[in-house]
Amino acid sequence: MNSRVFVATIVVLLAFSAISEGMTLRSLGVELHCRCIQTESKPIGRHIAKVELIIPNSHCEETEIIATLKVTGQEVCLDPEAPWVKRVINRIMSNRKR
Repeated sequence: MNSRVFVATIVVLLAFSAISEGMTLRSLGVELHCRCIQTESKPIGRHIAKVELIIPNSHCEETEIIATLKVTGQEVCLDPEAPWVKRVINRIMSNRKR
């Protein structure tokens, strides 16, 4: 009986530590997968308030460009291969160098 209680206690502790670890990573803003499933390629430049560039990493092999829209605050994934998106990124990068 004591060994069953000991094993059950270990299992419960491991489960809690796994759950709390996942919560900690999520609370730190670590994404465990790609955020963009679909991307927008048509020009929406004048509606963009903010752009976030996420470089490829261990959780996502793709470059992700996420734009926040001015009016709604909605996040939209942009197609990194679209010519207008490349121009926006180049403009942002050139402004950072100044």
